[in-house]
Amino acid sequence: MLHLPILRFGQPYRSLDVATVPDFRTRKPYVSVSQANGGLVRRDLLPQNQAQMRKALDALPVAELIARTKKAAELFAHETLPVGDQAQTPADYVRQVSATTGLPHVMVRRNLEKIRGVMENVDVVLAGLTRGLPLEILDSGAGEIAGHAMGFAPRGDALGVVLPSNSPGVHALWAPTIALKTALVLKPGSAEPWSPYRIIQAFLAAGMPSEAFGYYPTDHASAGEILRRCGRGMVFGDVSSTKRWAKDPRVEVHGPGYSKVVIGPDQADDWERYLDVMASSIAENSGRSCVNASGVWVTKHGRAIAEALGERLARVVPRASEDPEADLAPFADPRIAERISAMVDQGLREPGAEDVTMKHRGGRSRVAEFDGGTYLLPTIVHCDSPEHPLANREFLFPFASVVEVPEESMPEILGPTLAVALISDDEAFRRRFFASHDVHRLNLGPVPTQRVAWDQPHEGNLFEHLWARRALQRATA
Repeated sequence: MLHLPILRFGQPYRSLDVATVPDFRTRKPYVSVSQANGGLVRRDLLPQNQAQMRKALDALPVAELIARTKKAAELFAHETLPVGDQAQTPADYVRQVSATTGLPHVMVRRNLEKIRGVMENVDVVLAGLTRGLPLEILDSGAGEIAGHAMGFAPRGDALGVVLPSNSPGVHALWAPTIALKTALVLKPGSAEPWSPYRIIQAFLAAGMPSEAFGYYPTDHASAGEILRRCGRGMVFGDVSSTKRWAKDPRVEVHGPGYSKVVIGPDQADDWERYLDVMASSIAENSGRSCVNASGVWVTKHGRAIAEALGERLARVVPRASEDPEADLAPFADPRIAERISAMVDQGLREPGAEDVTMKHRGGRSRVAEFDGGTYLLPTIVHCDSPEHPLANREFLFPFASVVEVPEESMPEILGPTLAVALISDDEAFRRRFFASHDVHRLNLGPVPTQRVAWDQPHEGNLFEHLWARRALQRATA
């Protein structure tokens, strides 16, 4: 069986403690993964070791790190790279990710391209995140811009990242870290160990120093050790797994997005023109991203919109993993699908909400079995009130509530929202969203919520997370 080792400062290390990841269809062992215990994590992540990890990158100018990241992008997407002690082609990678996560091949390829695109365009991404800062300033820590002295200091030597298994696209968020002279310590998702391992191998093949990389498959407790011990951190997960880090300024939290499509009063009567945008926002990538819409909030026609979306998304059905038309992913663990469906049903028992997709799929259960996989079929819920328990919920499948609210209540009534597709030409209405503290990303016009420009901050700014501006004054004659 294929085995993935721990990577300690870029070097493979096989542990006696091994976890086995099954094929989502057969539930038979598919890959074994070495596990790092807490003692190993604590020993490797001593401050002096992290300083050495960063020192290996600091020896190279930012321009060279950017060039090697671009080279790594092509290697990641197109070349054969090591996976454990075997070779992995891009086709192998697609098949392996699909086998353990359930993502159809076409979705894995799209996420691969997303990661490649960020790494290939890392200079453009960093120009956006730094607002055009000349990055050579990071080589010396100081410089001048328009006659003003400017200094920057690293906030930490290494970024520790606790990763999910739901979709490989999240790796695009941390991929520019190396170009910012910060070492990486990655804890992969239990069902998706492939992508971070392959990205590291691409970086190494592109000439990055091996000392700058750590790959530590481990349990929940030791994942916490990574976040506690690294100078900076990033964590992905649901509310229960990320809430402990919400008030730690060292850790950037990526939890549920509660992203939404909002149709303003000036466009409300033309809602049918935007049905494709709504459906795409909800269902693309099988609804597994924090920028997928979990709500459609409108000032009128809520019932009609819900019915139209329900009819449209009820056509989405499970297909074979290799089918290029596959647009729904199964759950690697069937029990998770059952639990999520039970949570939706519990909410529906509260008055004021209706699953409008049910009648369009002939009354069939939301939980569906196909080709050895367990799926949750898309679900659109019409809520009579924003106070209903399902009005502002997020689940790991194509789910959205349609809620009708007064114009004057938005955007405050939306609550914290990662991405909003704001379909309105009303400047006064738009300005209220511009002024909101709760809306992180705004897509103006009929732009799906999941369409992300990576040179824009995403639930935090990676550059500002890793570097602090330092006051700098020079002596004058």
